[in-house]
Amino acid sequence: MNTTQTSSERAIPRLPAQALIKALAALAIGAALATGALAQSAVVPLELEPAPRLIVQAPLPGPLASGVVYIPYRVENLRILPLGGTAATNVSPRVGHLHVSVDDLPWQWADYGQSNTIILIGMRRGEHKVRIELVDPEGKVYTGQSVTFTSPGASPSRP
Repeated sequence: MNTTQTSSERAIPRLPAQALIKALAALAIGAALATGALAQSAVVPLELEPAPRLIVQAPLPGPLASGVVYIPYRVENLRILPLGGTAATNVSPRVGHLHVSVDDLPWQWADYGQSNTIILIGMRRGEHKVRIELVDPEGKVYTGQSVTFTSPGASPSRP
């Protein structure tokens, strides 16, 4: 029987799983205490938060020339999340979503994505207006901006 150990077998002590878990937990707690990660949250009350901002840019010219409308936007002081209702109006930092309408039509859609771009495909040739509104979880408008552009028309269908 050969009882000789290699250097790699001697270098790694074999701990029972429970001991390893306890050691890792102690390490994590120590790191949290050392960095103040368990300190009380410093979330600002809603009434003291800065007002939400919406910055909408003109459609990107390259895709627009091909009939695809990319409208970049940026939101500040609000997180876009799929939350709704009265309870969500009290969440801090503030949450909400977008309402988007095209050409003053009586319908609109809600956008809960975080892509920072509205994309429209198949717009008819001519001038169009897109209205983007930043709203609270109940649909109350914080702010909004409109962009106008001229579409060359939808690209021809492929066979």
